[in-house]
Amino acid sequence: MNKPQTPSPRPPGQGSSATRSPHGARFPAALAVPGVVFVVIGVLLAIGGIRLAMLGGSWYYLLAGIAIAATGVLLWLRRRAALFVFAIVLFASTIWAVVEARFDFWQLLPRLWVWVVLAIWLLLPPVSKRLALGPPAVPREGVLPLAGAVVLVVLLGIVTAFNHPYDHPGQLEVTSAASADAPLAGDSNRKPADWSDYGGSPLGQRYSPLAQITPDNAGKLKEAWRIETGDKAGPGDPTETTYEDTPIKVDNKVYVCTPHSIVIALDPATGHQLWRYDPHIQSPIGNFRHWEHMTCRGVSYHDDALYPPLPAAAEAARNSAAVATASPASAAAAAGQGTVPTSVPNTPQDRAATASECPRRIFVPTADARLIALNADTGALCPHFGNNGAVDLRTHIGPFTPGGYYSTSPPAVTRDLVITSGHVTDNESTNEPSGVTRAFDVHDGHLVWNWDAGNPDMTQPIASGQVYVRNSPNMWSVFSVDEKLGMVYLPLGNQTPDQWGGLRTPASEKVAAGIVALDLATGRMVWNYQFTHHDLWDMDVGGQPSLVDLQTASGVQPAILASTKQGSIYVLNRQTGKPIIPITERPVPGGAAPGDHTSPTQPYSALNFAPPTLHEHDMWGTNPFDQLWCRIKFKSLRYDGMFTPPSEQGSLVFPGNFGVFDWGGVAVDPVRQLLILNPSYMAFTSKLVPRAQIGSNSGEQKGSETSGIKLALGAPFGFELNAFLSPLGIPCQSPPWGYVAGVDLRQGHIVWEHKNGTIRDSAPLPIPMPLGVPSLGGMVTTGGGVAFLSGTLDYYLRAYDVRTGARLWQARLPAGGQATPMTYADSNGKQYVLVVAGGHGSLGTKQGDSVVAYSLP
Repeated sequence: MNKPQTPSPRPPGQGSSATRSPHGARFPAALAVPGVVFVVIGVLLAIGGIRLAMLGGSWYYLLAGIAIAATGVLLWLRRRAALFVFAIVLFASTIWAVVEARFDFWQLLPRLWVWVVLAIWLLLPPVSKRLALGPPAVPREGVLPLAGAVVLVVLLGIVTAFNHPYDHPGQLEVTSAASADAPLAGDSNRKPADWSDYGGSPLGQRYSPLAQITPDNAGKLKEAWRIETGDKAGPGDPTETTYEDTPIKVDNKVYVCTPHSIVIALDPATGHQLWRYDPHIQSPIGNFRHWEHMTCRGVSYHDDALYPPLPAAAEAARNSAAVATASPASAAAAAGQGTVPTSVPNTPQDRAATASECPRRIFVPTADARLIALNADTGALCPHFGNNGAVDLRTHIGPFTPGGYYSTSPPAVTRDLVITSGHVTDNESTNEPSGVTRAFDVHDGHLVWNWDAGNPDMTQPIASGQVYVRNSPNMWSVFSVDEKLGMVYLPLGNQTPDQWGGLRTPASEKVAAGIVALDLATGRMVWNYQFTHHDLWDMDVGGQPSLVDLQTASGVQPAILASTKQGSIYVLNRQTGKPIIPITERPVPGGAAPGDHTSPTQPYSALNFAPPTLHEHDMWGTNPFDQLWCRIKFKSLRYDGMFTPPSEQGSLVFPGNFGVFDWGGVAVDPVRQLLILNPSYMAFTSKLVPRAQIGSNSGEQKGSETSGIKLALGAPFGFELNAFLSPLGIPCQSPPWGYVAGVDLRQGHIVWEHKNGTIRDSAPLPIPMPLGVPSLGGMVTTGGGVAFLSGTLDYYLRAYDVRTGARLWQARLPAGGQATPMTYADSNGKQYVLVVAGGHGSLGTKQGDSVVAYSLP
């Protein structure tokens, strides 16, 4: 009889989730995995920490990395000392985090959450119970200190979650609202129910006296209608294809402009399309891929009924002046561009003829550099304007690359003038088109005057065969107009290239990056005020200035408010250009690149949203690793505070290219004397690249306006510009990155300020963390005491109480809302809030083509 066979004994660890420990004992995988993880994390942290310490930064990452790697080794050795070591890491990290970030929850979180997760992992029984060689003498040995550290961090998180160090509550003292039936403050030609200009009126206040929507009922707002324009970015369009349009509403029509310069007229109550005009813009290379921009911020409206004909004597004097300032050559030049020559007077008979065909006009600047006049009622071309309805803005401009010159913003339309300027491609070369501002007759399109910052005294129409001064500062934003004073106000950019100014002329140095006031009748400069001297940071004055009669201690003054990228709100007397709120010159960093110089001082307004100087501890991230990356990057850049000059090393620019305030401007309530605004804070990096490294001509410019390599042909350097982001695409400086704020203009001080928006649509995970995000686009405010903003990086239109800044309501948008909303009333008196949601290419927000209106039920 055969004996049953007994199975041979299995070698220790075979077929089980265990390996050999360094001492030969069975080593469970529950310790092997965390051991490897801790060692890898520690080594990576220590390597980065060495780099940071060599740059003069914090030693925390090096020391923490060594301790975490040691924890991993102790796990492999199955030593309970691993718990003690990591408890020390967590305790020390908590103390370090509080010292650096105080009690700011959103700064403490990325410093500590990874370590808390790792600590909890170590405390799990499959790990902690296997940490002794044999049965532990004291089962809880090492657990209590680590558990205590975890509890400490959790309690710290709970306490700080209710702390809001960047919110500054307050309440504005307000007077009663304006009557919705009263004329718009300071602009008797505009109806309260309308939004007749980009900024609401030529004053650029972004204010409506409508008061149907109030803080008490704003929470009941519902979508009233929505349309899609059909104009979406395609494969032949540039990266920066953007919907930045603020529609206008006049009488019974809303007028919308799309990125490809298509104009659509809509019914205000239903959104039904009434007419549509497509200019069929063209590119000489067959596509628009290498253009810097593709956008249309809006259209402009003119009604002859608002501007009665001049008396005969005044008409004759005007025509005599036009003839006196024109030459036969300029007449020929005008004829050559298909317009009526300047020397041909615009008589009352001419006005009558053109008024019959186009009594009300819409003017649209196109992306291929035309200025087109349309019948506002029908959408048909006004045939007597220019050449069959269009003036060719390329005339007298000279050569430029495709997309290198056109007007992205609506013209100013006032009296019998349509006034326009244009954008140029930033940093392409030192021989770009002029930034000339030109005034054309609204009826026939003849050139009345021109003002060129490169030749500011010659305002009579340019002669045949001549070209406006190349590379003079341009005005790409929106004009403001005071018809009573007879002035138009220009927010100017600088002379390109932005980051190197060795070739700038005395004429441009005088007026660039500031406000220029021109006489409406002649185009001559009345005054100017410069906000950035020798601008090397792209500190264009991007926002439309706001005009308001300001109540001051010395009486009512005609004021102009200019919001700027550097954060100053400059408040000047718009008649004289003298400061109303004090402006002081302060020393700034020096040390320009070879062949250039810096200004020793820069002007700061007493009303200021400029951010504090950044430090290493202000660097942020979603976890310790991208925070370490940002710290290393920060310490490797040149940064001496605001106005640190560009350098070959690479410089940090803060505020960055989008500024604290950009083209959205600010909203002014002229009745309550309030300023409502949305400051943003994003740092950028700027690096000078020697010409030898990029060649004299390396083809097409790469990137968008705010990223990539800029060639700057003709300068000794090209430029590399980028937002200061972590590898995960999150801003490297700590939040908040965006606010809403309220200012008492009578006192000239900030009353309330709150962080605004979430990272739902800009973070790797769609979690609506309320960190406060940047916004691009402005605010509007109303007689009902409610302000609106849609430009945040999350896709919402929000309503705020102007007294406190409290959020009253929000609605999800179908795409990025990087545009300024507007408000109007239909023929039945119902108030609407309207926003264009089409996204922004450079910011990476979701693109679309929606126009959405909201109203009360």
